[in-house]
Amino acid sequence: MDSLNALALVCSLKPSPAPSSSELMARQVLDALAGHGVAGESVRVVDFDVRPGVETDMGGGDAWPGIRQRILDADILVVSTPTWVGHMSSVAQRVLERLDAELSETDDEGRPSMFGKVAVTAVVGNEDGAHKITADLFQALGDTGFTIPAQGGTYWNNEAMNPKDYIDLEETPEAVASTTATLARNAAHLARRLREHPYPAP
Repeated sequence: MDSLNALALVCSLKPSPAPSSSELMARQVLDALAGHGVAGESVRVVDFDVRPGVETDMGGGDAWPGIRQRILDADILVVSTPTWVGHMSSVAQRVLERLDAELSETDDEGRPSMFGKVAVTAVVGNEDGAHKITADLFQALGDTGFTIPAQGGTYWNNEAMNPKDYIDLEETPEAVASTTATLARNAAHLARRLREHPYPAP
């Protein structure tokens, strides 16, 4: 199989090395992708000084350009976020805002910079909101130029009014494991097809 690369942006509010459910979910997605010949790495975004803004480089020590280069080098982007008051984390929102700059960036043939890249999502939380967060992420990532595979989102929500973290589960629920496996299989398949048959240049 042709080698592919994946980058997981972990949008936890907790800096390393604090345990993170979003980190665990991202790692499970990367492990599933590895079974399809995809090498992966993760970045916990809050560990870096990612400045607010909608440019590729906001200057003054902005860490986004380095992260952006890793996105450009990847075939598959994984965005993993916790649920906070029914929404994605503020870190995930900042990632989307910084990706907005890609609307003005193109490759050597004039295609938007993220065309040809696949994006998938992972959402965890002890409150509801995963479906809305997934929809919001899909819309923003699609607008930016990423391609979303069929069933490209995985998630876990605990039952209402019973706080519990994903990292505290004794084992991964079968429904989550199955969904993650489907996501990985479809994402790797789509990434290979897009590499072999890129979107047409304007």
